[in-house]
Amino acid sequence: MKRALCAVLVAVIGIVVFNAVSATWPAYRAKKEDPRNNKVMLWVYHQYAVNPNVIVLDLWNLDSNATMADVDRVLFDTAAALKARSLTSVSLAFRGREKFEMKGDYFKKLGDEREWQNPVYTMRTMPENLYTPDGRPAFDTWTGGWLGVIREQMDDHNEFHRAWYIEDLT
Repeated sequence: MKRALCAVLVAVIGIVVFNAVSATWPAYRAKKEDPRNNKVMLWVYHQYAVNPNVIVLDLWNLDSNATMADVDRVLFDTAAALKARSLTSVSLAFRGREKFEMKGDYFKKLGDEREWQNPVYTMRTMPENLYTPDGRPAFDTWTGGWLGVIREQMDDHNEFHRAWYIEDLT
């Protein structure tokens, strides 16, 4: 009995250390580099705590004065911190419940482009790279005149945030 208990304890400690070293700590360090990020409480861990190919960005809380831009910045900073990782997908969750997914390649692109890409461009094009938990595209890809496309993309950006966490906060 003691051996089994010790084995379980060692396994649990191993899982916690694995998540802390490979997901939680790098994301936490990146988040702490910008004091504005303190408004957003985001936990980063591996899917089911053991799947190294899928990272979960789990939003738990926001300060009352936090904005969508604050949440976007934390997401982009997290992508930059984890850009060296080869992931199949990234899950966006709110308080443990998956709301959206993005492909690992797109998450890597967010991280690679973090230092030089216009964040407004990234914000407005991100929704077309999101999927529902069952794998369907969450938003359309828009074509046409630039003014109309930008308007629709920003509407999608707002809807993305509403569906990810805002409707659950109210």
